[in-house]
Amino acid sequence: MSTAHHSRKSPLPDCELRQRDVQVTTCDGREQIVLVSLDGTEQWLCPGHAAAVWLTDPTFRFSAKTPLEGVSAVMRQAFGDGGGRR
Repeated sequence: MSTAHHSRKSPLPDCELRQRDVQVTTCDGREQIVLVSLDGTEQWLCPGHAAAVWLTDPTFRFSAKTPLEGVSAVMRQAFGDGGGRR
């Protein structure tokens, strides 16, 4: 779980909320991925959780707030790094 301090005014990132709900103690990286649902709701997720959400619900899209390296990290989580192919 992240040790970053959060303001009382800003909500916790979704990964931290999920970890509390299911008692998971690790995320894959920090919450840098922003997925947006059809109704415009944002979810801030680590690459591992974002890959799982994106693969199970294709209606989610990446927000422009997500850095390109974050999208790449999600793709590696979803499909592997492709290191063995030539």
